[in-house]
Amino acid sequence: MTVAIIVIVALIVIVALWWIATRNGIISSRNRVEESWSGIDVQLKRRHDLIPNLVESVKGYATHEQQVFENVTKARAEAMASTGVEDTAQTESALTRAMADLRAVAENYPDLKATENFQQLSRNLSELEDEIQASRRIYNSNVQGYNTKIQQFPTSIIANQGNFGAKEFFEISDAAERETPSVSF
Repeated sequence: MTVAIIVIVALIVIVALWWIATRNGIISSRNRVEESWSGIDVQLKRRHDLIPNLVESVKGYATHEQQVFENVTKARAEAMASTGVEDTAQTESALTRAMADLRAVAENYPDLKATENFQQLSRNLSELEDEIQASRRIYNSNVQGYNTKIQQFPTSIIANQGNFGAKEFFEISDAAERETPSVSF
């Protein structure tokens, strides 16, 4: 009788330890997703801070392109106000399109492209775009790992009990937006 009780208690302890370890693993994965999202957020904020300087540089040469400047400013404001992965993806896509229009305007002004300030801003923007892409890859990788973890049996049982929901990937909505922005002015 005592051997059976010891076996039952041991099984209960093993199941409890497994449950705790699995739940902690899910929490750890969720925290990695959230931390990697903050990495994207930091890069996007740096991008948002750089854009007004770029707009002002171009504005000094292309004063008659007011609509382009307004579009970039509006898209930047919307991107800065966005919340959540899907909303951020949409507003950042719109900002990328507006920045492409700004780059097209800059192409028409060789004197602008030759200024040191504009060249430095262009290099900074290009580096930021690369960092955003790297942060996005890390985030999406963490989301994939987390979503897989909460959907696989038997971990899914614990995930459902703990209300661990699937996370969204940070994706660009259409093929035209998938192109890496070219910032070679």
